[in-house]
Amino acid sequence: MASRTMRAVVVKKPGSATGLSIDTIAKPVPKDGELLVKVRSFALNRMDILQRDGQYPVPPGTPETLGVEFAGDVVEVGGGVTQFGVGDRVFGLVSGGAYAEYAIIPETTAMRVPDEFTYQYAAAIPEVWFTAYQALHFITHLSEGEDILIHAGASGVGTSAIQLAKLAKANKIIVTAGTDDKLKFCKSLGATHGVNYKTESFKDKVAEITNGKGVNVIVDFIGAGYWDDNLASLGLDGRMVMLAFLSGATVKETSLAPILRKRLKIEGTTLRSRTQDYQIQLRDAVVKDVVPHLVDGKLKAVVDREYAWTEIVEAHQHMESNKSIGKIIVNVA
Repeated sequence: MASRTMRAVVVKKPGSATGLSIDTIAKPVPKDGELLVKVRSFALNRMDILQRDGQYPVPPGTPETLGVEFAGDVVEVGGGVTQFGVGDRVFGLVSGGAYAEYAIIPETTAMRVPDEFTYQYAAAIPEVWFTAYQALHFITHLSEGEDILIHAGASGVGTSAIQLAKLAKANKIIVTAGTDDKLKFCKSLGATHGVNYKTESFKDKVAEITNGKGVNVIVDFIGAGYWDDNLASLGLDGRMVMLAFLSGATVKETSLAPILRKRLKIEGTTLRSRTQDYQIQLRDAVVKDVVPHLVDGKLKAVVDREYAWTEIVEAHQHMESNKSIGKIIVNVA
């Protein structure tokens, strides 16, 4: 009889990376329409740190185990599954449970791993490319010839958004990052202008680059600390999507006048709480518009570093150091 337990990364003590360890937990059982996947590689995300520290409430019914993206092999299928079978290589985005030997994913949101991809490369794709595609095409509707400002340009989502903006034939692709090396890398992906936020004002640089008109679209992760300068940097009918609040979520004093005067549209989003139908729609769009270009090389997933999952503490500490460019991958022994 197959074992109904597995090893997984668990949070022994919330508050820091050192509170993580590998332990034995119950192995999930696939329900109708679900796949049980033996995880080969998973990727880290900022939300994992927040959840680890007890600051990110997960949606109801979500596994307590960390992790929202992985790649691996189907080892069991639930009733009614028709698109995948045992032995298929799959990757995808889930609401939780990826930091483990086995994980569950609905067949409707799973993606087949192309022959050209390693497990590590596939694991680097779902969260950042889904998020970037959603930000640019589902929410802000970036059009050819428009100007865009992408904060955290060297992050996983940032590097993906740069490439998608270039593919969409955006005009000026402006990015912010904290080092000149990161800005240089962003330009190698297609950014036209870079701003070192530690030494320059992105508001002033945007005004200079756009001749005072401002950008059409902003992709923001920073929140409160950038709020006023973001509003100043948006042009008439500008759109901003907010993906995180790395500098906090409370703006103590601000003017709402630019929103009215410039007819701005500001929308926040998270993928984790989206409906299954929305996730399927986004998955289908990524399979159609992104994956083929990741195969042919027109787009590329950026992998910063790989760790064994016995090094999960070091992997989290590396993410917290803000030195990474692209995705941090963890391989499951």
